[in-house]
Amino acid sequence: MHRFTPLLADVARFARHAPGGRWFVDETYIKFNGVWRYVYRAVDQYGQIIDMLFSERRAADAARRFFRLALSMLEVKPSEVVTDAAAVYPAVLDELIPQARHHVEQYANNPIEADHSQLKHRLDRCAGSERTRPHR
Repeated sequence: MHRFTPLLADVARFARHAPGGRWFVDETYIKFNGVWRYVYRAVDQYGQIIDMLFSERRAADAARRFFRLALSMLEVKPSEVVTDAAAVYPAVLDELIPQARHHVEQYANNPIEADHSQLKHRLDRCAGSERTRPHR
């Protein structure tokens, strides 16, 4: 994990243009070098990766840490944040980006969901990770 984390962070930085004002945010669960982790990620309306954060847990603290890191490296805050219906997002967004509209609607978060599949495909090829979840 330590070997690929800097590479993923570099990919997450912008290279094309300034980030858009509409962010699509979601978390996914991946196995990376034999360890299961949540990955919080955001892309803008252009499909450009805003930022990502690996976390052991899927909780409000992790979501808050993700948004703080993403906002600290940007000069612009989003005007709209699109998420799934996870219960942690409304409180975190109200706290950190109160002026942003929080949009939750079925299929509205498809851009980030599609980007998750690309990430998992890349990780499968470079790290030999497994794509199935552990039995609970």
